[in-house]
Amino acid sequence: MSKVHPTAIIKGEVELGEEVEVGPYTVIEGKVIIGDGTKIGARVSIKGKVSIGSNCEVHDGAILGDEPQHLKYAGEESEVIVGNNVIIREYVTIHRGTAIDKMKTVIEDGVMLMAYSHVAHDCIVRRGVIMANCATLGGHVEVGEYAFIGGLSAVHQWARVGAYAMVGGLSGVSLDIPPYVRASGQHAHLYGINTIGLERRGFSKETIAILKRAYRILFRSGMLKEDAIALLLSEYGDHKEVRNLVEFIRTSKRGVARDAGRG
Repeated sequence: MSKVHPTAIIKGEVELGEEVEVGPYTVIEGKVIIGDGTKIGARVSIKGKVSIGSNCEVHDGAILGDEPQHLKYAGEESEVIVGNNVIIREYVTIHRGTAIDKMKTVIEDGVMLMAYSHVAHDCIVRRGVIMANCATLGGHVEVGEYAFIGGLSAVHQWARVGAYAMVGGLSGVSLDIPPYVRASGQHAHLYGINTIGLERRGFSKETIAILKRAYRILFRSGMLKEDAIALLLSEYGDHKEVRNLVEFIRTSKRGVARDAGRG
């Protein structure tokens, strides 16, 4: 049985799973589904079309599913989708999608959004991502799995942050940050491979060494992009991580951030 505080307001097509807890003065309205074991704190606002998975934590003052901050939004029934085991700390805001893109904003399993962080419309935040306090994603941003975005950092709309990348605090990301790297700065530049992060995620010493070699070829050799990619694939094309890195660079639409030494 769920535990709903008597001061909470629940209206619309709301479905609560087993052992859901809803705190005081929280408002849940619209087409909302909340999975088993999820705990909703005090003064939370969940509105519109929102689904939240099982065993999540939504802390005090968070707002999920409000209208996107986009002048072309015309009231279409877009949505927010939150996976399982997600931690959403105090005063986080997550806005639903728009018709000009995906019509949904997605937070995958195991994500942690620290206090005051913001996920804008049509973003995809892949599994295991951590966003520190006040980190902000503009609209249409995609963050790869197990990436880390430091506090008070901002990612420009339509930009991407690759899997296992680390963006330092107080950074401004206007160009794509490739997977496996470290980036920081007011106009973020790259600072090599995210060695510590990869070690913590269980990457082998051999794989990390290959990624370091790949980084030097791509960003520090001075070669033209396609020549560097051709050399890299000829040497390490049988390694999944290298192929992922190359695919990310080839599919970039905003352009890829430069190495700090060549910035």
